[in-house]
Amino acid sequence: MPRIAQLYFKTAVLFLIVGIVMGLNMAISQDHSVIGAHAHCNLLGWVSMAIFGGYHALNPQKAEKRLAIIQYYVYTVGLVLLVPSLYLMLQGNVAVEPIVGISSFIVFAGVLLFAFIVFSSEKVVVAPPAPSYR
Repeated sequence: MPRIAQLYFKTAVLFLIVGIVMGLNMAISQDHSVIGAHAHCNLLGWVSMAIFGGYHALNPQKAEKRLAIIQYYVYTVGLVLLVPSLYLMLQGNVAVEPIVGISSFIVFAGVLLFAFIVFSSEKVVVAPPAPSYR
């Protein structure tokens, strides 16, 4: 499995753990005000990253390109900023709203990079015919 696919799966599992902890905290406290952060963590972190990892596992030739690792870091940095700032904002800390906005655009840039990877054409290398020795 390509390295980038492993990175995506490992990072996805970390976001799953964080999402579950947020969900447990909401259930225990009976305060569901941060459900938006919980949903973003699980869908953008756990689900989307697992899908990105699966795509790269199935397309190792694209996974080896430099753009794949750039896309991973852009998306991950955006999400690492988005989830906690959204959590804090939903708890009433309006001062972090600019961070939520900026990190949303960073995540979006990561999605656009992934779309570029998916829609970019692959150069198929055709091996020359084997010489015949008759």
